[in-house]
Amino acid sequence: MTKMRIGLLFGGRSGEHEVSISSARAIARALAADENSTKYEVQPFYIQKDGRWLSGSLPQQVLAAGKPLEIEGQRAENESPLSPQFPSLNAVDVWFPVLHGPNGEDGTVQGLLKLMQIPFVGSGVLGSAMGMDKIAMKMAFAHAGLPQVKYIGVNRSEIWSNPCVFPKLCDQIEQTLGYPCFVKPANLGSSVGISKVRSRAELEAALDSAASYDRRIIVEAGVIARELECAVLGNDNPQASTVGEISFNSDFYDYETKYTQGQADLSIPAKVSSAIISQIQEMAVQAFLAIDAAGLARVDFFYIESTGEVLINEINTFPGFTATSMYPQLWEASGISFPELVDRLIQLAIDRHQ
Repeated sequence: MTKMRIGLLFGGRSGEHEVSISSARAIARALAADENSTKYEVQPFYIQKDGRWLSGSLPQQVLAAGKPLEIEGQRAENESPLSPQFPSLNAVDVWFPVLHGPNGEDGTVQGLLKLMQIPFVGSGVLGSAMGMDKIAMKMAFAHAGLPQVKYIGVNRSEIWSNPCVFPKLCDQIEQTLGYPCFVKPANLGSSVGISKVRSRAELEAALDSAASYDRRIIVEAGVIARELECAVLGNDNPQASTVGEISFNSDFYDYETKYTQGQADLSIPAKVSSAIISQIQEMAVQAFLAIDAAGLARVDFFYIESTGEVLINEINTFPGFTATSMYPQLWEASGISFPELVDRLIQLAIDRHQ
């Protein structure tokens, strides 16, 4: 039987470059496990931090090392950082873009892959872009009737403006949301650039910091809640996994807490009632469809025990995919092994393309 050639695309220009490598290593192992080894042949493509695409033996070295390689030599002055002009591109049957964050999970690479007219795993241009931009995402959730925390969308121009505009913006945030609140760049993943603020001085500093990362910023009201997550798998008729919970001792789930071993605990299944689990599963599917996601997504929620409310937080269209990441663990607990999960994602990509 002829093996299907899977273009494993990883690395990228976002701050989650190293996380992408870890996810790609786990997926490569899963594609070589069990029955997958007779069905698939992995062809890795590595996008360096400077944007150059590499094929051949170097991506294999990165996967083996589990960390970025320092490649000697600089681009020629007129050379584009995006140079996927390899003979092996024509030999790819299905692309598996294992890219987290901007320049990979936000619709940019998805647009390129769509132009190639080859099936690819995950959401298309629209779903990826809406899943990355927290303001557009929340507008879609609101339109779908999904409950969420109060928020205000802000442009960089309002923050880096004349002395009259900025104080009025801060007044509006204080009056509408109060303290504590969270200031976030709208288009960055993995809690990069996020600040929890409790005073006017902290708010002003956090807005200035977030504006240095993105021209669109979102400010959200803080809530005292448990953080629950649900995985979604499918295309037009998606399925929801069991529900998991993240617990941590830090002030909030920031980048260091998320990626430092031992800083956060995952509980699967979450110790909540069956009614809450069913509600979250239903809302997760609604959120998936609201942004036109495809293949996979992880949906995060706030559960306010004191009132029984469930509020949607955000959707991640390509969550972390290591063996210890929440997304594959949720499906493992729901009866789908890691190798079976990547196999299903490839079949979903083919179905969506057809």
